[in-house]
Amino acid sequence: MLRTITSNFAILTVIGVALAWFFPPAFTWMTDGSIRLAGQPLLSIALGLIMLAMGLTLTFEDYRKLTALPKALVIGVCVQFIVMPLAGFAIGWAMALEQGLAVGLILVACCPGGTASNIVAYLARGNVALSVAMTMVSTLAAIALTPLLTGELAGAYVEIDRWNLLRNMVAIVLVPVVLGTLLNQLFPRAAAKISTFLPLVAIILVILIVGGIVGGAKAQIAEHAGVLLHATFLLHAIGFGLGFGLARMLGLGVQEQRTISIEVGMQNSGLGSGLAKTPAFAAQFADIQQAALAPVPAAISAVWHVLIGSILASWWRRTG
Repeated sequence: MLRTITSNFAILTVIGVALAWFFPPAFTWMTDGSIRLAGQPLLSIALGLIMLAMGLTLTFEDYRKLTALPKALVIGVCVQFIVMPLAGFAIGWAMALEQGLAVGLILVACCPGGTASNIVAYLARGNVALSVAMTMVSTLAAIALTPLLTGELAGAYVEIDRWNLLRNMVAIVLVPVVLGTLLNQLFPRAAAKISTFLPLVAIILVILIVGGIVGGAKAQIAEHAGVLLHATFLLHAIGFGLGFGLARMLGLGVQEQRTISIEVGMQNSGLGSGLAKTPAFAAQFADIQQAALAPVPAAISAVWHVLIGSILASWWRRTG
C-alpha cells in the first residue's frame, strides 16, 4: 500500500492541486497562518516535520561518511547549486518576469533537493544511496547557500534579507534534521518503525502545502498561468537535462547519470513556497501583490518536477 502511494506521487500531486483549485478551503488552512501551534504557523511546523522525517532516517555515522565524498556526490551537489540558481535567474531575465514571479522562481531554484527525488531515483533504477546522500548534503549546504544565492541573484529585483532567510533555514531545516538524527541515535528501534511511514507523511505534507499555495493564490495563478507554466517547466527541464548531460560528460556511470539528473531537476518546492510565504519574506516587497506572487512559482514547480521525474523514471525503468 505504502509503495503504491509513493510510486504514484506525481498523480497524487496533480490530484491534490486540482482539488485545491476547485476547493481552496480544503487546503488553504495549511498555509494561510490561521492555525498556529505553540505560536508557530502550521506551515512552518509542517516543513519542520518533513525535515525531521529526513533526520530520523540518518545517523551521525552518515554525517561522518560524508568526509570521504565520492566523485559523483561532489559533482552532483556542485551541479545542483550552479545550474539551478543560474537557470532560475536567466529564465526570469529572459522572460522579463514580474518582480514577485522572478524572485519566487530564483528562490525555489536555490533550494536543496526534495525527498521525493529519493523515491523517483528508486523507480528509475538509479543509485538510491547517492540520491539520499545528495539530498542530505544539499539540504545541509542549503542552510548557507540558499540565503546567499537568493540574496545575490534575487537582489536584482528586491533587497533580500539574507539573515532572516538564514534564520528560517536554521529553524526549519537544520534543527529538525539534527533532532531527527539524535532521536534515531537514541531510539533506533522506534525510529526504524516510524521511518517505514515517513515517505507517506512527507508526501501528504508536501501535497497539502502545494495545494494550500495554489488554492490561496488562485486568482494570481489564473492571471499569470501561461508565463508561470512556461517558466517553471523550463527551470526543471534545464535541471534534468543539464544534470544528466554534465554527469555523462564527466564520465559517471549510467545509474549516477540518472540519479544526478533527478536530484538536480527536483527541488524542495515545499521549502521554497514555505520560505516565500513567511511574513518577513513578504515584507521585503513594496507591492503586496508582488509579495503574493512570490510563493506561486514553487507551488507550480512542485507539479512539474514530479511529472517530469516520474516520466523519466518510467522510461528509464523500462530501458533497464
